[in-house]
Amino acid sequence: MKNFSLGKAFVPVVAAIALIYLLLPIAHVIVFSFNDAGRNNIIWRGFTLDNWQNPCGAPQVCTAFGNSLLVGAVATVVATTLGTLIAIALVRYRFKFRSTVSLLLFTPMATPEVVLGAGLAAQFLLAGVEKGIGTIILAHTMFCISYVVVAVKARVASLDPAIEEAGRDLYASPGQVFWRVTLPMLMPGIIGAALLSFALSFDDFIITNFNAGTATTFPKFIYVSALKGVPAQANVLASIVFVGALLLVIIVQMVNINKKKRLARQ
Repeated sequence: MKNFSLGKAFVPVVAAIALIYLLLPIAHVIVFSFNDAGRNNIIWRGFTLDNWQNPCGAPQVCTAFGNSLLVGAVATVVATTLGTLIAIALVRYRFKFRSTVSLLLFTPMATPEVVLGAGLAAQFLLAGVEKGIGTIILAHTMFCISYVVVAVKARVASLDPAIEEAGRDLYASPGQVFWRVTLPMLMPGIIGAALLSFALSFDDFIITNFNAGTATTFPKFIYVSALKGVPAQANVLASIVFVGALLLVIIVQMVNINKKKRLARQ
């Protein structure tokens, strides 16, 4: 019998416990999406597929989910576009207060969300702006830009300028070099930043709660419903998001593996 080593077993055991701890809430959401809940979804009442057949059965759940998708999509597009341009400017160009701008971009990331949300709410109130989907999009765009800049900036800094110089040597205009050389090389970083922005926007509750007014997003709907048990239909939508994200990760990994295999055969 081989000697048992407590030191070797410690890391796998701790990793397994941590993994179980992380996956338990997700497992609960998926399991209770099949619960015959009735008016509350706190205790198990029996298995049913009705929730999956009618995910919009709970009042306002699909409206809140659609609002979160809309806010996330618009905030992601705007934040990714502006953040990418800012990242390129910070890395490639020298201008006055460049270091100050770079430092200030980290402020939304370092500021507690409750402070950021309250500050934005006060600004909208002073400006007389009615709170709703528009103010949520503005708020989400503001804090997502910082994450986009950080992600894309690292990608821009890693590019080899010689590749772009080769394009210019072949008589390509600056616009052609950007669209055909620079942008394709930046695309992995841009896509990663966009996915991060969408996830942060879709998941946000604190800043949204301060600036939503009467509008309801999916996290806000979950919070309001939590006291009497999140509706099973909300668990269905959350399960769909989780499975969709998991499939996306698997597809990306498979594409990368196939790409590496093709490159290895060349």
